[in-house]
Amino acid sequence: MAPEDTPRDDGTDREVSGYLARLVDPDRLRAYLATQLDAVDDEGGDDAGTAAGANPFSVERFGEGHSNETLLVSWGGRELVVRRPPPGETAERAHDVLREYRVMDALQDTPVPVPRTLLACEDDAVLGAEFYVMERVAGDVLRSEEPERLTTPDHRERLGEGLVDALAAIHAVDPAAVGLEEFGYPDGFTERQVRRWGEQLTWAFDRTAEEREVPALYDTLSWLTDNVPSDPPSGLVHGDFKLDNVVVAPGTPPEVAAVLDWELSTLGDPLTDLGWFLAHWRDPGDPPAISELDPTFTEREGYSTRRQLVERYEAATGIEYEHDRFYRTLAVFKLAALGEMFFRRHLEGNADDDLYPQMREGVPALGERATRIIDGDEPL
Repeated sequence: MAPEDTPRDDGTDREVSGYLARLVDPDRLRAYLATQLDAVDDEGGDDAGTAAGANPFSVERFGEGHSNETLLVSWGGRELVVRRPPPGETAERAHDVLREYRVMDALQDTPVPVPRTLLACEDDAVLGAEFYVMERVAGDVLRSEEPERLTTPDHRERLGEGLVDALAAIHAVDPAAVGLEEFGYPDGFTERQVRRWGEQLTWAFDRTAEEREVPALYDTLSWLTDNVPSDPPSGLVHGDFKLDNVVVAPGTPPEVAAVLDWELSTLGDPLTDLGWFLAHWRDPGDPPAISELDPTFTEREGYSTRRQLVERYEAATGIEYEHDRFYRTLAVFKLAALGEMFFRRHLEGNADDDLYPQMREGVPALGERATRIIDGDEPL
């Protein structure tokens, strides 16, 4: 966790400044929660919201994500999470927080592990943008390192298996049964992914091309366009499923407590999720990692290989993972487009994230990686 400012950490006022002040007005947020949480708690038979009104209130920015902003709220014994877009102009559809609220809310009573959803707010007057509120889930989000409790080979293996099982649970959801039958347009999804992420990249290049060009990504886009699978499967897609978008429950053996970051979820080709997951999972002998985008600890003894993860996924879902080069290349291309959007926001002063300026070199490196996968030099 990387908190910036903590207003009212002892029940008294404290000035919020800098980047955090662009994300939250503590007075407005507290007033909103005081009114709206009471209604939610009354409906659920819980009096925690009323009790919170007389207790200390604190807000801090969770600074380890790189897309939507996450605020941690502590109030009257409750631990809440507020999700909102970053400030400033963003690419169309890139930060749809209410979309991720909708899908998590729909999945509350399914085998998919998600946090408890509480509130969705469309009123920009509260925080300057749409946002939602959910309960905080206890556990660890694994980014650059693994917790000591998970360092045995058995626990490492179980972690990989648990991730695949969570992904398989997502892909087993019947969208109609949970009210998501109109959540997306599966027909033509994979082709649209190529086109849409090309458009996101173009949006970023409108500003970043003044700094440097990345010609390998134009070649990658052309290859992807020519190699879209003709008859992919369809179902609920998370859109950003990877190790650091899940909460691992405390204790051992490791269990996935919650899947987070659903802002890109839709109905479409589930193998795009699997390709994205594999693109973030490193095997021993892989080329050097690209900055902090690629945690390296999955190379250690005990972790499943990418091929083993695929075999478990196929057994759990009955879906054959065909066209591996396409799906992993698409994943790396999407990662490059995200990186270039990060770099644009850095250049425009609309971000406070040490990763963003690293994308000056990181995105060209991702272009080179996409080329390696296409050429067969980075196999499954």
